[in-house]
Amino acid sequence: MIHRQLMDRLLDVAKRSPVVTLTGPRQSGKTTLAKMAFPDFAYVNLDTGDQRAFATEDPRGFLARFEGGAILDEIQAVPDLFPYLQERVDARPRIGCQYVLTGSRNLALQQGVSQSLAGRSIQLQLLPFSLGELLANGRAEQTPWSALWKGGYPRIHQEGWNPDEWLPSYIENYLERDLRDLDKVGDLSKFRLLLRLLAGRIGHMVNLSQLGNEVGVDHKTISRWISILEARYIIFLLRPHRENFKKRLVKTPKIFFYDTGLACSLLRIHSATDLDTHYLRGGLFENYAIVELLKNRTNLGQNPSHWFWRDSTGHEVDLVSEEAGKLRALEIKGSATLHSSHLEGLDWYANLVGERLERRDLVYAGEETFIRSHTHIHGWKKLGELEF
Repeated sequence: MIHRQLMDRLLDVAKRSPVVTLTGPRQSGKTTLAKMAFPDFAYVNLDTGDQRAFATEDPRGFLARFEGGAILDEIQAVPDLFPYLQERVDARPRIGCQYVLTGSRNLALQQGVSQSLAGRSIQLQLLPFSLGELLANGRAEQTPWSALWKGGYPRIHQEGWNPDEWLPSYIENYLERDLRDLDKVGDLSKFRLLLRLLAGRIGHMVNLSQLGNEVGVDHKTISRWISILEARYIIFLLRPHRENFKKRLVKTPKIFFYDTGLACSLLRIHSATDLDTHYLRGGLFENYAIVELLKNRTNLGQNPSHWFWRDSTGHEVDLVSEEAGKLRALEIKGSATLHSSHLEGLDWYANLVGERLERRDLVYAGEETFIRSHTHIHGWKKLGELEF
């Protein structure tokens, strides 16, 4: 069993909060983590019809069974249960966790928590395995290309599934079922096309009208479908850093996937060697690096504060973070050999922002780690520990 880095943070917040909410994609390991952290809690899967019916028809009776604490899996399936959870928590105040809620629909959970459990729940996010978790357990791949092709879903790493077999099944059995039954997406064929088009635009800015023309729906439908994919932890939008330093900036976000293995499956990339000549090789490596840095934050229970920066003339930095008014800038290069030209974007940005730039970093597909021209250079495996 691969140890999850989020475990320490989960146990820590459970000492103080009556409710802990675990969000993340389906099959990211939320249930396994919750059961390991709280072995004495009762477990209920609200995705099953009988439990969902009981919780919906008699919520007080349903919750009365769990005097010793409970893990309520896929809580978004019964949104009307949230006020009754509030009632139970307020009626039985005690130190420590009473309920662990898990869910794979971020928006539905946020609404339920904000409306009924505000001040009573701490929310944590569990994404598929990070490079750091795989390295710590001796499960990491030897090349960045095999790592990003496999992705991080636990069943691939712990049960030995071939990504080329498991990921298409995941899309069909979990994602499309939810889209049809819960999110009321009518035309799944057009939605599948959108998914593939988004995978083909990794690292690019989103053009709703263009996507609508290619899919055959209006831009409002594309916007709604993208919001659903965000809420389902399939994609995320990296937004531009708005501080302009007297420059005209782009305002459109970029598209990335939470799991590069899933993106590869949608692109019909059937092996790591297929990436040797693939047109999205660099974009997929950029996606892999960004999502690994995101995981390093969420696994500590922190909210990521990442942006990209680009002006109207094409000057760009792949990733920017800001803490206490100080900036950090990071470039990502999908090459195993470092060239001096790779540093030009960071040099340009450093001259622009001056003393506000606290540190500059570059991640590349090679192995060595060193400092060059005031820039901290990191081989790809350092993504498992890099804080950004």
